[in-house]
Amino acid sequence: MSVKITDWDPSEYLDNEESIRAYLNAAFEDGDPKLIASAIGDVARARGMTQIARETGFAREALYRALSEKGNPELGTVIGVLKSLGMAVRVEPIEPGAESASGRAFAHGG
Repeated sequence: MSVKITDWDPSEYLDNEESIRAYLNAAFEDGDPKLIASAIGDVARARGMTQIARETGFAREALYRALSEKGNPELGTVIGVLKSLGMAVRVEPIEPGAESASGRAFAHGG
């Protein structure tokens, strides 16, 4: 008996607003820019990359590249895609003593 193994594609499970928000928030909380870009790409694929490209004015192929695990999107790309998805990045204060994903406490000036 053989077992068929396929790659897991998170975009197949991002089918409602609550799961999409939770998925993106988890990526942002982790803080890894590549993970964030990849997560945004997963959501864009779930929603339809062609539609996202049309709404943002970016080439579909460029979005696939930028929003991949190896991509490095510009901030304008991230903001444009999130806006197309009906979402935005918000800034909130960090509680004193809160640690970043890398384990360092945030301090003024770095």
